[in-house]
Amino acid sequence: MTPFSLDAVPMLARSTVDRNDESRVDPARLAGLWRSGRVIVVDRKGRSPVRPDGSGLRDRPATSVADVPPAEAVLLGEDDGVGYWAVPVEAELTEGTRPPPNSWGVWPGATSSDGEQWHDLRAIGSLLDDRSAGLLTTAVALFNWHARARFCAKCGAEAGIANAGWASRCAGCGREEYPRTDPAVICLVHDVAGEHVLLARQPIWPPDRYSVLAGFVEAGESLEACVRREVCEEVGVDVRDVRYLGSQPWPFPRSIMIGFAAVADRSVPLTIADGEIEEARWVPRVDVRAALAAGGAIDGLILPGPTSIARHMLAAWAVPHLRD
Repeated sequence: MTPFSLDAVPMLARSTVDRNDESRVDPARLAGLWRSGRVIVVDRKGRSPVRPDGSGLRDRPATSVADVPPAEAVLLGEDDGVGYWAVPVEAELTEGTRPPPNSWGVWPGATSSDGEQWHDLRAIGSLLDDRSAGLLTTAVALFNWHARARFCAKCGAEAGIANAGWASRCAGCGREEYPRTDPAVICLVHDVAGEHVLLARQPIWPPDRYSVLAGFVEAGESLEACVRREVCEEVGVDVRDVRYLGSQPWPFPRSIMIGFAAVADRSVPLTIADGEIEEARWVPRVDVRAALAAGGAIDGLILPGPTSIARHMLAAWAVPHLRD
């Protein structure tokens, strides 16, 4: 099989703003970026107001939120001198709003009293323009980290937001900590001929939903070693020819998915990890093609949503053969 590669940047890896870390510790610069800036608001479920078609976020002037940056505001970046910020809010919303067409419809949103639709990254990440995708991904990642970093790991005192959201500072000992990301590998395993892909499903997933294999990197472990270990632990097969494809932030709550491809022997019986994997099977390439052509699902096979890197990996593996 001819090696394949991702033909586009994964949906949540897109960003257009400049992350100038010097601005985060410059009070005068921060004040100016707020006065001319734009703000996205994010609720506790990671949802933000979006345009009706899901193509972009509905930001607002920063000064319509407050005259100066609130303590909980985070600076996401700047573009042509305009600062882009995010502020967490407690919004009164009506739940159950259907996502826009062509979104990942398993994640319903909500509607505010003034008719704004609020959706999260999993639902509409694939529809957002590049800047909006980058802004919301960064905002959700930072807010999720701060929610889990409220107390100092050294002395246990309460910690507050510092450096425009890019650090926490302990009120007791003054210790600073910076946002953490948990690395996870995600691997598309195919057979030697490239005619079948190994897909699996977790017990908590809806029937017929399958994806490629993934798992968190352990301390002291290389990414390639993690690929080999996770695949063996989850389905009982050894892989070879492990190679990098690409990566994508996945802030649920704070991961980055690092994509790989690998080869395995399809004749080796699969041994399922009890409690982690409910079912695993080799899926013919023609079935993946059919599911992609049908928008992501056919009878017996529902692919990962379009926001995930897993969907891009499967498309990159299957689609080049359509040109043969």
